[in-house]
Amino acid sequence: MNRFIETILAQRLILLVLGIAMIVAGGFAYRSLPVDAFPDVTPTLVQVFTETEGLAPEDVERYVTYPVEVAMNGLPDLAEVRSTSNFGLSVVNVYFEDGTDIYFARQLVNERLQVAAEEIPQGFGEPEMGPITTGLGQILFYYLKDETGSYSLEELRELQDWVVKFNLQTVKGVTEVLSLGGYVKQFQVVIEPQALLRYDLTIADVLEIVEANNANVGAQFLVQNAEQYVVRSIGLAEDIADLDNIVVKTVDGTPVYLRDIAEVKIGGEVRQGLATSNGQGEVVAGLVLKLIGTNTSSVIDRVKTELAKIQTALPEGVKIVPYYDQSALVGQAVSTVTNALMQGVGLVALVIFAFMGGVRPSIVVALSIPFSIGFAFIMMQVLGVSANLMSLGASPLPSA
Repeated sequence: MNRFIETILAQRLILLVLGIAMIVAGGFAYRSLPVDAFPDVTPTLVQVFTETEGLAPEDVERYVTYPVEVAMNGLPDLAEVRSTSNFGLSVVNVYFEDGTDIYFARQLVNERLQVAAEEIPQGFGEPEMGPITTGLGQILFYYLKDETGSYSLEELRELQDWVVKFNLQTVKGVTEVLSLGGYVKQFQVVIEPQALLRYDLTIADVLEIVEANNANVGAQFLVQNAEQYVVRSIGLAEDIADLDNIVVKTVDGTPVYLRDIAEVKIGGEVRQGLATSNGQGEVVAGLVLKLIGTNTSSVIDRVKTELAKIQTALPEGVKIVPYYDQSALVGQAVSTVTNALMQGVGLVALVIFAFMGGVRPSIVVALSIPFSIGFAFIMMQVLGVSANLMSLGASPLPSA
């Protein structure tokens, strides 16, 4: 053993090169590590959401949640199934054993959802899987600020859903963008009961007629002079006038229009919550969720870059204002660990110099700390451990 150690110590140049290579490789490994504020200890979880229209919790449990739970039983590596049935919403949490690949788990759940959908009564909602994220995936929050005061909550929500959210979901590393506050724009048909009696109609009749007259239909093609002409039947309603002119019935050759039995207006979807800013009124906000395993700081940087581009497409006076940015927390966590590491290197070198009375031993021990940190980063990359306050804080301990 002594001969082995003496042989290694005799090859000083090789040891120096290996040490430098280890430090450089550790630096490259650190750059490729997912950087988070805290370790994500969320279990392998797939959530199934089903939105229903006005069903009580008891009915949601019986007709929606139970069929989904039964369909999930017997999946490979399944740990447990939990559920919550609320008014108009069913949430089923499918937990898998630790170490199960999240994409494999989602594939299994998706296959069983086809079975569950067949057991749910028609009109009670379609089960869908939640985003591929965790509880620590909420990386950036923002709201739309109307500096002119000329935009309604419906208009701001429309900008959020069709401009901001639509473009943010194309950013690499973003799995979902959630919208909060405002009103989802709707064309609301307010039917007059007396008009239904007058024209012998029911609400079901009106609903069926409006649905049938609000769609584009393909009409094949015509061939003329060796040329093919595509025929389109455009019937999709684009404004209130289009809906007002829908014919719901004909009486003695006279058409009865939708405007004759109802008032069509623009309104907001019924909601059960709202978003406020500093208690000064309602706002429309957005939550950006990152994909599991991605680098938080890199994703946030790309989101900020995209937000700057989206800002140029918004109407004048409407601003995107971020109010929570997880990169600040991540930066503070990494800065804390970096400062502790530098202080540790200095203190270790100082203590060794004080007790051993030599500069050379102090330098050797101090240089061993970056070597061990580089090795730790390489192993973190191999084992899939993210760089966070816990993992980085523990890395200098072996050498200190």
